[in-house]
Amino acid sequence: MIIQDHPSTKSSKPHYSINHKNPPKALFLSKSKNLDFSTWAYENSFKLSIITVLTLIVATYFFFFHNSISNPTPLFCSQKSHILHNPQKFKIPKPNFNSIHPILDKSSPYASFQSEQWIIVSVSDYPSISLQSLVRIKGWQVLAIGNSKTPKDWSLKGAIYLSLEHQANLGFRVVDYLPYDSYVRKSVGYLFAIQHGARRIFDADDRGEVIGGDLGKHFDLDLDSVDVKQQRIFQSVWPRGLPLENVGEVGHEEFYSEVFGGKQYIQQGMSNGLPDIDSVFYMTRKAGSEPFDVKFDEHAPKVAVSEGKMVPINSFNTLFHYDAFWALMLPVSVSTMASDVLRGYWAQRLLWEIGGFVVIYPPTIYRQDKAETYPFIEEKDLHVNVGRLLKFLIGWRCEKRIFFEKIIDLSYSMEEGGFWNENDVKLTVSWIEDLIAIGYKQPRLMEIEMDRNNVKNGLTNNIKEFVPRKLPSMHLGIEESGTVNYEIGNLIRWRRNFGDVVLIMFVSGPVQQTALEWRLLYGRIFKTVVMLSTQADADLLVERGQLDQIYKYLPKIFNRFNNTKGFLFLHDNTVLNYWSLLQADRSKLWIANKVPTSRPVVDGKDSTWFAEQADMVNKVVRTMPAHLQVNYKESSPSEQSLALCGSEVFYIPQQFVSDFVDLVELVGDFEIHHKIAVPMFFMAMDLPQKFDPVLNNMIYKTNIVSTSSFSFYSAQVPAVYPCNVSTESDFVGLIKLMAAGDPLLMELF
Repeated sequence: MIIQDHPSTKSSKPHYSINHKNPPKALFLSKSKNLDFSTWAYENSFKLSIITVLTLIVATYFFFFHNSISNPTPLFCSQKSHILHNPQKFKIPKPNFNSIHPILDKSSPYASFQSEQWIIVSVSDYPSISLQSLVRIKGWQVLAIGNSKTPKDWSLKGAIYLSLEHQANLGFRVVDYLPYDSYVRKSVGYLFAIQHGARRIFDADDRGEVIGGDLGKHFDLDLDSVDVKQQRIFQSVWPRGLPLENVGEVGHEEFYSEVFGGKQYIQQGMSNGLPDIDSVFYMTRKAGSEPFDVKFDEHAPKVAVSEGKMVPINSFNTLFHYDAFWALMLPVSVSTMASDVLRGYWAQRLLWEIGGFVVIYPPTIYRQDKAETYPFIEEKDLHVNVGRLLKFLIGWRCEKRIFFEKIIDLSYSMEEGGFWNENDVKLTVSWIEDLIAIGYKQPRLMEIEMDRNNVKNGLTNNIKEFVPRKLPSMHLGIEESGTVNYEIGNLIRWRRNFGDVVLIMFVSGPVQQTALEWRLLYGRIFKTVVMLSTQADADLLVERGQLDQIYKYLPKIFNRFNNTKGFLFLHDNTVLNYWSLLQADRSKLWIANKVPTSRPVVDGKDSTWFAEQADMVNKVVRTMPAHLQVNYKESSPSEQSLALCGSEVFYIPQQFVSDFVDLVELVGDFEIHHKIAVPMFFMAMDLPQKFDPVLNNMIYKTNIVSTSSFSFYSAQVPAVYPCNVSTESDFVGLIKLMAAGDPLLMELF
């Protein structure tokens, strides 16, 4: 095994010894010969050649091995790139579980130590005050896992500390796949705890303090007790790892079904102070260096997540029982921000196979906000195509009759689907082999019926009501004068206006840097957000389209959402202040046909191009049915002129969709520019005086280049053009400005 070079700890004993009585001949020269260097080199040329070749082989192996674990493939690796790097298809491993030899702790000072309850943390700095408080919790043993960033003299009374050297000497197979500078090295700690008698493992970090200093007051520790088995658990802040495409579908529940307790093998606690939030929320909600201090309802009931549904699970406030210890493995081929969340989804699907479930508990820890931020790019693995992952997991089926074989099958299937790479499949095999080697007994399978609406999990037919307490909310350091139920509940108020409208957005900017941000912003308001760009991106749910003739791509989208109130088109160089559209009539057409700074009419003979456009328009008009042609000719100045207006944003209600589709068909192969085609369509569908004038009040500047400075942005108008968002910092700056019109942005981002 290869260990990354790092300064060694001081020791009175050498790590390696040489037999001085019989030294190897290759390392010593004979004293009887007085040789100069050239003579010595000549006589030892063969040995030098062998040593040189071996050195190059070891160095090459180290380089590729180190890069393979320190530069993990991002989550949702595309199949194309995977094939390029792996010309031979990776085959599913078939380990022989019956030939695994036991692994005993013979190297650590704690070989004889046993404890049933462990708290496991990753440490990169000296012990924090929070970590010191964890050590004082009675009945629990703290295990600190070091990495390449951990101080060499790290120590804490009452805690067991495993340095990189100690981890390497434990004999676990998984060590070969773990990066040196990451918290995912906690996988070694999980195995160590299981090896030393663990029955319950609290996955924590060094920033959280258990409220009241007693885990037993918050979690269900004894699942075999009569009280726990007879209890009835309700079943059903935007958490990190929840699919963004479903943001608009989230609402609060007041009525719940129930499930009997006893199989809540994974227990996720809520965190006061700094909850598990994403970077956009973190960077836009707080002001200056003021730390977060979010409070959740401590009187809220715990809620079980039923089979067929999933919830994000983190690695700093989660209790695992023995029957879910197999679920502790942290993936290594994804970003560290995604590792624990992806583990949670993977684990939940497998949990159903043994009849277990996840339960969410009211606040269990207080987690300090150290004012340390991280870039949005670090957590894109959490958002990119998470929806596809959940659909894949829910639809996954396996006929194998051994649970460990099911685990390997799912890990392999996820590699085939591009959700992680083969390193995590190999890690899974090593993880299971290590579990067997330390004596872990796999749980028994339970028959489930995933294809039926009612799965067998001890459900009761009672429907219980729970109304959340009203708590004060804080954002940007300002306490609200009133109270709100909670943040997600507020989202419903905005969706009530546009929840039946589909937003179609064309992204001209860099899709990889902006698509998710736009979906975060507008996805919470509209029924859904359909994104188009010149380059399609399946992982980001971006479809291909050409802006010059974007109207030709709209009929297919209309057909997919035929039960909606209408469709709003938006170019990403225009910012939509949706709160200023609330009074607009959604049964009428909207377009900026009377913006003062735009030129509504352009002489068709100004250029050859305009003349060609005018000729094509006239040909289309001649083929229009009577009602469309009459409207157009009443509105159009003459056959020698073209109507041209800002088409960066416009709205089409459902009642005009069929006319719009007919007009697109009439254009056919004509290459009419969308800034000419769209106004033509609008004048044919209805008379301009019947349009809703809401967009005529937008800021529309034609004499400047698209900019990201937002110097002329105003929250008092329905839209602003041009505004360019091409980076994460641009997006955050825009959100803060838009909060003047929608303060909830500071609550939801």
